[in-house]
Amino acid sequence: MTVLRMLESLRVPAMDGLMQAVTELGSEVFFLVVALVLFWCVSKREGYYLLTVGFFGTVLNQFLKLLCRVPRPWVMDPEFTIVESARADATGYSFPSGHTQNSVGTFGVLGRCARRTWVRILCGILMILVPFSRMYLGVHTPADVLTAAGTALALVFLVKPAVYSRRSWVFPTLLAAMSACALAFVLYVELTPFPGDMDPKNLAEGVKNAYSLLGALLGMILAYLLDERTIHFPVQALWWAQILKVILGLGLTMVLRAVLKAPLLALTGGHEAAHGIRYFCMVLFAGAVWPLTFRWFGHLGGGKRS
Repeated sequence: MTVLRMLESLRVPAMDGLMQAVTELGSEVFFLVVALVLFWCVSKREGYYLLTVGFFGTVLNQFLKLLCRVPRPWVMDPEFTIVESARADATGYSFPSGHTQNSVGTFGVLGRCARRTWVRILCGILMILVPFSRMYLGVHTPADVLTAAGTALALVFLVKPAVYSRRSWVFPTLLAAMSACALAFVLYVELTPFPGDMDPKNLAEGVKNAYSLLGALLGMILAYLLDERTIHFPVQALWWAQILKVILGLGLTMVLRAVLKAPLLALTGGHEAAHGIRYFCMVLFAGAVWPLTFRWFGHLGGGKRS
């Protein structure tokens, strides 16, 4: 708490706003947007690289949160204050930091894929700034962010050889291993007799995340297999067609994410498995259904490619 106390004493309104903006670069929505733009418009292989690092990292991150059950800094020290604008997104347990996991994984992958030095430098700076913002805002300790950053960096370097392997069985095997980890997470949250005094909100958040991740990974596997065997969608298109593709695709994906929530919860009697089904549908749509339109987008403007 010493570092957090020091940062607390240095806070000013202008910096509070800046750090809140920076921390959004570690959000789920930002990761999803970047991953889909990469996957749809730049390179499927690089898209799979980022999605694999992101999903695998999140499974490990959420597993550790429920396993360690470390409370947030303001719970450990009731006299400690945080930047209030950050409270809404600071759900669940503290260790390790989910925003740090997302940001270091995302910018680590982008940095490794980048061909320009200035992009790599920018990615490196953001890999430091987002974890720092979590401590500045008061929602994570140094242990939270360092552990998450270390895990994300390890995945950035360990996952790439499997994704880019010329052996056709390597990447599907990795996806199967990830799904097994996600299934183990679901079994853990369903079968573990957690203490009676455990915060029910934190437990509910963990169960929801477990099912969501399993659904997302199963959707990713099915989308990958469909594209490899039948779809073979292209990513090239004119720049304005790419923008149109992304805007429409992201919009439809987010609409699907929102529209399916209530009916699936009603269908499952409010069980968290509904979130798994929802994320399965969302990822399958983004990875295999929407890409069916990409040949049409590629022919816009007289069939020219960018």
